[in-house]
Amino acid sequence: MKWDHPEAGDRLTVWLLRPAPRSLRVVSLVVLLTVAVSTSLRANWGSDNAFVVKAADALMAGISPYEDKRFLYLPSAVIMAVPEALLPREVLRWLLPVGISGLVGVGWWAALRLFSVPLCSRFAVGGLGLLALAYEPYANLVLIGNWTAISAAALPVALLLAHRRSWGAAGLVVGLAIACKPMLVPIGLLFVLARQWRGLAPAVLVPVGMSLVGALLMPSPTLFFTKTLPFLFQGQDAYALPWDASPIAVLPRLGVPTPVAVLAAFAGASVVLWGAWTRWRRADADAGELRLVETACMVMLAAFLVSRPSFDHYLLVVLPLLLASGVREGSMPRTPWFWVALVPQTAGIPWPSEVERKRRAFRDAATLCGLAFLLARRVLRPGRVTLDPVTTAGSPPRTEPECAATPAESASRTAF
Repeated sequence: MKWDHPEAGDRLTVWLLRPAPRSLRVVSLVVLLTVAVSTSLRANWGSDNAFVVKAADALMAGISPYEDKRFLYLPSAVIMAVPEALLPREVLRWLLPVGISGLVGVGWWAALRLFSVPLCSRFAVGGLGLLALAYEPYANLVLIGNWTAISAAALPVALLLAHRRSWGAAGLVVGLAIACKPMLVPIGLLFVLARQWRGLAPAVLVPVGMSLVGALLMPSPTLFFTKTLPFLFQGQDAYALPWDASPIAVLPRLGVPTPVAVLAAFAGASVVLWGAWTRWRRADADAGELRLVETACMVMLAAFLVSRPSFDHYLLVVLPLLLASGVREGSMPRTPWFWVALVPQTAGIPWPSEVERKRRAFRDAATLCGLAFLLARRVLRPGRVTLDPVTTAGSPPRTEPECAATPAESASRTAF
């Protein structure tokens, strides 16, 4: 939110950074467990994860995983899915929702550490519970078991490592995430902007090497190029269209000619990428982590604008980072427009049935385009001032590692 008086914002920030009461911790834990358990009891749990497990089953049966047009990942993902394929279905039913929730929790933890937010604060504990309770794509991600959760964990962890000058480790995390699902490929641009070639190397070589191993283990690996990639570049088929939030898919459904929709999507993505480049060049001497987060989020949002398809749960890759940045004065979550952009994804709103089902993509596209526009506008508008770091007066002592960030994080808060 945006406060008229800085003192009011400071008081609220200090209150949020104080230790969470036991009642709030219990409520947040109950919310997370309720989402996971209720998912395990539903008949359609893990529908997206099933495609990857099926691919691993096919590999072990001597069949090419790419015979199934719904398997869209790299050959390396098949290797990653083999342990799941060996588990009994009833065991996986209970482990998968907890695992997906845990991955989102890891991403939230890393985002908090990046901004030196105490892990036992009201902000940390209540934020994760509120995300699970009020943000619809969270429940959707846990339900379908999509491997987007890996990217949602990997990106904040990679940015945390990069902020600590461990760019090689950051590249390794990104590379492993790409090997599972190639969602974080655009983050390679961040390594290029930072001129961190030693970090870029594992981000590229790890998925390439693992994919080569996977290709050698499977029959007809060339189907990935002759069958899977053409299917993916066409935006899949009518099955995915109701949930495809890319402007390339949404605008034609509103009567816009497809060539115009493609141009509009790429033009918007170009503006957002320009914003990412501008944000990286405009280094804040005391806000290196915010520079990292805003640049990375704009790169990912630009990719989501032109990717086919682009689903609602993709935003969970950037949302925890943006929410965690709210402890900084002048960050995007401190403007009301940020929360307005999230309204279409808020659970409990009685949308008409057509908007809830076949036209769900319109809501998702509104949030995607809104967040991308707000970030780009914030960076590109003239007269943007340097941000001040947040103070954590009233927070738990930093001698409690489980509740607070380490002093080294504050000491390393300098520009890249």
